[in-house]
Amino acid sequence: MPTIQIYDPAMCCSTGVCGAEVDQALVTVAADVQAIQALGGRIERFNLAQQPLAFVANPVVKQFLERSGAEALPLVLVDGDVALAGRYPRRAELARWAGVSLLPVAAAASCCSGPGCC
Repeated sequence: MPTIQIYDPAMCCSTGVCGAEVDQALVTVAADVQAIQALGGRIERFNLAQQPLAFVANPVVKQFLERSGAEALPLVLVDGDVALAGRYPRRAELARWAGVSLLPVAAAASCCSGPGCC
């Protein structure tokens, strides 16, 4: 199964979902990461403020930062290759990269647990 690594810009906490003014993009990506992990996807997140060694220890990330600067984060790697930079991935992108399937909401809502259903 592929490994997805998200390299976040410097934030006050590990997900950025803290403080008085929360960025909706951070709330969304945190929920999307949890959803994909619940489906078996392997996703790791690294925060520049809290885990700077993870940024310099990875040659791809280090080169990206030297070329583009921290302003170009977030950076998303899939199995070590750059998949996305400058914005957070959507849930469907994470699912595709992780190799997991997302059920359409309508299909999940139409199933029941009683006899004769689904």
